[in-house]
Amino acid sequence: MSPHGRYRHLFAPIRIGSLTLNNRIVFSAHLTNYATQDGLPSEQHVAYYAARARGGAGMIITEEHSTHPTDWPYEKLIHGFKPEVVPRYLAITEAVHDFDVPILAQINHNGGQASSMYTRLPVWAPSAVPDPLFREVPKAIDEAEIAEVINGYATVAAHCLAGGFDGVELQCSHSSIVRGFLSPATNYRRDRYGGSLSNRARLALEIVSAVREALGRGPVLGVRLCGDELIEGGTTVDEAVEVAKMLQDSRAVDYINTSIGVATATLYMIEASMAVPPGYSLYIPSAIRSAVTLPVVGVGRFKDPLQAEKAIAAGHCDLVGVVRGQIADADFAAKARSDNAAHIRTCLSCNQECVGRMGLNRWLGCIENPQTGREATLVDAPASKKRRVVVVGGGPGGLQAALSASQRGHEVMLLERESRLGGQIAVASTVPSRAELLDLTRNLASAATRAGVQIRMSVEATAEMIDSFSPDAVVLATGARPSRPWWAGTPEENPHVVDVRDVLEGRAEPKGRVVIVDDLGFHQATSVAELLADRGASVEILTPAMVVGGDLGVTLDLETWNVRAHRKGIRQATDLVAMGVKRTDTEQGRPAGIELELVHHPTGEASQRVADWVVVATHQTPEDALWRALSGAPFEVHRAGDCLAPRRAHCAVIEGHRVGSLI
Repeated sequence: MSPHGRYRHLFAPIRIGSLTLNNRIVFSAHLTNYATQDGLPSEQHVAYYAARARGGAGMIITEEHSTHPTDWPYEKLIHGFKPEVVPRYLAITEAVHDFDVPILAQINHNGGQASSMYTRLPVWAPSAVPDPLFREVPKAIDEAEIAEVINGYATVAAHCLAGGFDGVELQCSHSSIVRGFLSPATNYRRDRYGGSLSNRARLALEIVSAVREALGRGPVLGVRLCGDELIEGGTTVDEAVEVAKMLQDSRAVDYINTSIGVATATLYMIEASMAVPPGYSLYIPSAIRSAVTLPVVGVGRFKDPLQAEKAIAAGHCDLVGVVRGQIADADFAAKARSDNAAHIRTCLSCNQECVGRMGLNRWLGCIENPQTGREATLVDAPASKKRRVVVVGGGPGGLQAALSASQRGHEVMLLERESRLGGQIAVASTVPSRAELLDLTRNLASAATRAGVQIRMSVEATAEMIDSFSPDAVVLATGARPSRPWWAGTPEENPHVVDVRDVLEGRAEPKGRVVIVDDLGFHQATSVAELLADRGASVEILTPAMVVGGDLGVTLDLETWNVRAHRKGIRQATDLVAMGVKRTDTEQGRPAGIELELVHHPTGEASQRVADWVVVATHQTPEDALWRALSGAPFEVHRAGDCLAPRRAHCAVIEGHRVGSLI
């Protein structure tokens, strides 16, 4: 599609230093955990970046490359200071250049946002201010060590140049020793590197000068700035604008990239979940762009090309960083350019397999794209023989299985007993701040339909029905059903003790005093709590864990949940184990209700809560009756997702793909 079409701003070429980009879509720097144990780039890096170049990105910026041996905050960090990186760099850059896409390397020293776990050396920082996440007191570096840091940046820049990169980007933003120097919240120095903004910016400018000298005039040099740390006493957008002016005045920098937050205290705003509106940080590039003539990159949860187009058209930025959007779909740019944006696997901003896996020290993946993170090894070959495949269940596992089988050339029919697709994802998407979750099954259903899958809804599959289709293979993705906890008694005994799904699917309407028991530590309990609070209920969540919704910390939802819970009056209590329920009589003017018996497990102290309803978020039971009924069938029978073992959506998608690809 021409630049004068629907996305004429997004696909207009732009000059960045010596480079001319074909479009304004930047695959910005982000961690992947793909490095080898000895800190070198891997074949997975090559395949990962090449896939986004093939998919039409305008420019690629790799994850950070460490500039000094004192900087090793996480295990799989690329050690750019090692000469051995150069041949690995060449493999990456040659693969990307095959698609005529420029690629830069981001280089960085994380400073005080690190630990000595791997180095067994003190952490270096501008001042001895411990980071709130790592909680390690760093060493305030002296001027000789500052010179060493600067030389490290120049050395790595030279390695990147030898490795075929078109330039480098300096991370001076959310997790960087340079940001630490720039910020009054972490820079308490009284020498020429502290105090005034010009002093605090001195290290950044000296690094820029050293790196430019190492690169020469041709390669591109960019700087990524934090525009607003969102912490008390931290960098504000006004100071960021002044630093951007200094960088422009240096005449050594070709563009400014932007970010928001600090990669520990306010990490949840850097990689914002779906609870945060898209484009939420555009005020930062907008302010910087109004003050400098250098091209400016904007970021902030851009998940479709229209959002990016509008940001550029409105003058907020010159380019747009699209990271999770291209993690979810490597062909994001190509589909938009060819007027097939509706075919993009839209990012959910769920953070489960990208940010969440990173937080668990695992390699980066994607909840809805099973190929992300496996580009170097996962190649689906066409089937040698066309087969007839029946898939039962239209949730994410069934849809992915149907799609993968159809893409291999099989004839696929999918049966769904409900009148709509989505399974539990469709239910979960009905609660506050979770509507975008439905994109998972919407994207899969659209792709399956285009691939030729025959989808039949409102069909209750039976063994006899399936046998009548004479299939060669059957995939069961029939999900799971609520499981009543042992302490709750029967529904007849305690009808006001219900599962979260009973509430979300409309079988129960709790009101008045509601206690929610959170055994799962994820969105189930917190989402229902918000829903009921919005309906006027008085809500308290109890959990046997140390934190309500503990796993929301991994996906960066915990902070925003707590803000909303406080605003809605939702109470929280921890370390409490449910032990039983009984009905209560009217007493002291209060109506009859349910008394929930509890034990505080650290101390063994018993307590009670009286409520009108108890809602339980607990583990489910596989819907495997059809699996048992098909035992001994004359065709292959596979399972995927919750009917095999109830887990989260990414497991269903991965298993659906695995099964569909093996048939």
